[in-house]
Amino acid sequence: MYKAFYGLSDNPFSIAPNPHYLFLSDRHREALAHLTYGLGETGGFVLLTGEVGTGKTTVSRCLLGQLPDNTDTAFILNPSLTELELLATLCDELKIAYGDNPTLKQLTDHLSRFLLDNHSKGRNTVLIIDEAQHLRPEVLEQLRLLTNLETDTKKLLQVILIGQPELQLLLKRQELRQLAQRITARYHLLPLNEDEIALYVLHRLQVAGRFEPLFTRKAVKELQKYSGGIPRLINLLCERSLMAGYAQSRVPIDHHMVRQAAAEVLGEEEPTQNRYLWPTATAAALFVAFGVSYWLFTDKPVNAASASSRGLESTPTNVAPLNMQTLSATEETSKFVQPADQQNNQTTQSSIPDPSQRLLNDAINQSRDIDTAFAGLFSVWGKVPYKGLTACQSAVEQGLSCYQQQGNWMSLTRLNYPAVVYLVDDNQQDFYGAVIAVDGEQLLMQLGEQQLWVDRAWFNQHFSGTFEILWQAPNLPMMDISQKSSPGQLQWLENALAHVNNRNARRVNQFDVQLENDLKSFQSQHGLKADGIAGNQTLVRLNLYLSQQGPRLTDNGVRS
Repeated sequence: MYKAFYGLSDNPFSIAPNPHYLFLSDRHREALAHLTYGLGETGGFVLLTGEVGTGKTTVSRCLLGQLPDNTDTAFILNPSLTELELLATLCDELKIAYGDNPTLKQLTDHLSRFLLDNHSKGRNTVLIIDEAQHLRPEVLEQLRLLTNLETDTKKLLQVILIGQPELQLLLKRQELRQLAQRITARYHLLPLNEDEIALYVLHRLQVAGRFEPLFTRKAVKELQKYSGGIPRLINLLCERSLMAGYAQSRVPIDHHMVRQAAAEVLGEEEPTQNRYLWPTATAAALFVAFGVSYWLFTDKPVNAASASSRGLESTPTNVAPLNMQTLSATEETSKFVQPADQQNNQTTQSSIPDPSQRLLNDAINQSRDIDTAFAGLFSVWGKVPYKGLTACQSAVEQGLSCYQQQGNWMSLTRLNYPAVVYLVDDNQQDFYGAVIAVDGEQLLMQLGEQQLWVDRAWFNQHFSGTFEILWQAPNLPMMDISQKSSPGQLQWLENALAHVNNRNARRVNQFDVQLENDLKSFQSQHGLKADGIAGNQTLVRLNLYLSQQGPRLTDNGVRS
């Protein structure tokens, strides 16, 4: 219904599992690593727990995709079974034939012969049980007895138990202590934090074909507050927020829409636990207000070094506001410099506002609207945004594309494009700036109508992790490059990776191990899924480095 409105090719927030939308946060990767380690040569039981909707099944499916080809797997989704039913289900999963009305001993004998035969063929056998908190103690004990079949070095049956936190309590029971001692690896999967939620939402939007930002930073904060970091709830809230935005014909999705979605999906205006914080918050606010009033009306000495401690080079050089309409990347800009001896000698002064700090605060207050920051970015490209269109729509009308990325100082400077950056002030209020140039450890940033040089420490303190660039995307269609691609496509990929890594390109005519490893390394370094397939997101990132069009941070020159 709303896909065309947002420029989506698919529904990005469906709660149905879809491998194309697989997103592995650092927590999920760590969980996957624990499971993989637990399925090492020694085998045994592996335990993965987590709250409902945290992505346990996603991790298990990802693990299945990474198991070697010589592995036979049995996946049991409904473990509310008796001992006999569980062994029969396991035989069905492994395609082991058995007669009518088998006994427990007959099923155990069939499974033992299968495991021994598999081991003689050099094959492994893995049993994965989802929702394992529903297993009965006697069924778990039967599984333990089944894993008694072993060689001198390994278990012949490896079992992965996946369940909710109640599974941990179940395994602490006295009669299951022997099984608990056989767990070789365990991991409790926690919900996503705010930064991971932002990456999760961005990832799903990009897979669905939208690279233009859609959710504001405040909206992400609301997603974290109402969902608690549970991916399933995030999907429900995002889905309902998109419907609300479509109904109102509004872009981007802001925190008000997320709150409305939470009221509809969860049936409450705010998380229950936050309601009990209001008395404390009110008392704290009154205390802070009293302290501020006391400070304002009491003469106190001010340390002059405090202005520069934020990382802004703060000297009282006369600075005139720059006109946004006439600003270009080559114009003379103001630079705040405070001599080191002045910083060391000037320890106290009367409570006169620091002019450089006042100038900075004024610039920040002029930068609350992201469109102002985009106007500065368009100016660097020698263009202006169109009235009545969003910044990215204006870019498309002028032959450019928007690209949003999550990262840090290194991500921004390595990409080397002027960018709009999402920032947060000392009061946790959003503001936006345009990064125009970089000089060593300093960035030339435009805030409102003012250009200021800021250092790395100040930038890292205020940067929220999101930035957007304009670039001239290639007109040619981007087709996935993999093992089955033509020699010409493989050579292009080798040339692109060599260019990024500043090395000489090799002659390739097949997707060899070195090309695959270089591709996976590039994907890992840029937060992409390291699957060894150059899909749309990987190709966009490579073309960003290959493009010769437009200004760059290091030289501010337009490449032809």
